Amino acid sequence: MPNSTIQTDSVVASSTIEMTASTSSSLPLTKKEIRKQLNADVGSSVKEYFKDAPIMAKVAYCESTYTQFSAPGIVHRGVVNSKDVGIFQINEKYHLKHSKDLGIDIYSVDGNMAYARILYEEQGLQPWSASKPCWGKSTEIALR
Repeated sequence: MPNSTIQTDSVVASSTIEMTASTSSSLPLTKKEIRKQLNADVGSSVKEYFKDAPIMAKVAYCESTYTQFSAPGIVHRGVVNSKDVGIFQINEKYHLKHSKDLGIDIYSVDGNMAYARILYEEQGLQPWSASKPCWGKSTEIALR
């Protein structure tokens, strides 16, 4: 099992994944299969972390389909805006300095969730208003 560690802006993201398929053929995994393994527990982690605010699990699904890493050691970035990172698509331009000042690593699963919690407590769902057509379908919770 290879272990990949990548250093980016003093942030280390480390992931261990099995690089062969679980079948007897031992074929290399596709990029999609690798991403699935890297993020296998993210959805359940988000649901547990935000069990008091289940709308946030819906937000995370709509923002990234519970994706923190796009490849071993590589944080998932937004398609529309590459400054949006991780599960909750936290924007580096607006939030990286503040998250660092708070000692939160938005490039990690735990850090991305922790900073999303701060945003949610301070601003409600407003930071994720662009994805409301997705998460707003299942609930009528107003932006607070």
